[in-house]
Amino acid sequence: MTDFYDVGALGRIGINLFHGYGYNFYKLENQLRSDDQKVRTLVSQLLARAQKAVSAAEGIFRRERIPAPTRTDPFPPAEILADARRLEAMVAAIGGIEGQVRHAPVPGNDRMTQLYRNERDTLRALVETDQLLIGQAETLRAIVEGKGPDEILASRPDIETGMAVITQTLAGRNLMAI
Repeated sequence: MTDFYDVGALGRIGINLFHGYGYNFYKLENQLRSDDQKVRTLVSQLLARAQKAVSAAEGIFRRERIPAPTRTDPFPPAEILADARRLEAMVAAIGGIEGQVRHAPVPGNDRMTQLYRNERDTLRALVETDQLLIGQAETLRAIVEGKGPDEILASRPDIETGMAVITQTLAGRNLMAI
C-alpha cells in the first residue's frame, strides 16, 4: 500500500501520461498555446458584446421608428427600412468576425510541425497579434456599447473601418498559424 503513495512512482506515471498524450504543463509552447486560447476567448467576448449592443440598438430602432402598417400606408418608409437593414448588416458582420476569431487556427502540436517550424516563436507571434486584436475589439466595443441607434448609425464609418481592421489583422494572424 505504501508503494501507491510513492511520489517518485506517481511522478513517473504523470510524466509518462503528459508525454504520451503530447502535453506537458511546464513546456513553454503549451503555456503559449493556452495563452493564445485565452486571448482569443477574450476577443470573442468583446466582439460578442459589441454584437449584442448593435442588436439591441436595432431592436429599439425597429420598435420606435417603424410605424405600424395602416390601410393607406401598409409599408414603412424606405429610408427607415434602409437604416434598419444597415444595423442588421452590422450585427451579422460583427458576428461573422467573432466566429472567425473563435475558430482561428493554431499551429498543430505534432512532431512534423516541430521539425519544420519553430513552434515557440510562431506561438509568441500569434499571442502578440492576438493582443493587438484585443485592443481592436475593445475599441469597436467602446464605439457601440451603450449607444442608441442614431449614435451607432452616425458612427457607421468608424465601425466599418474597425471591422475591416480586425478582419485584416485576423487574416495576417491566420497566415502565421498555417
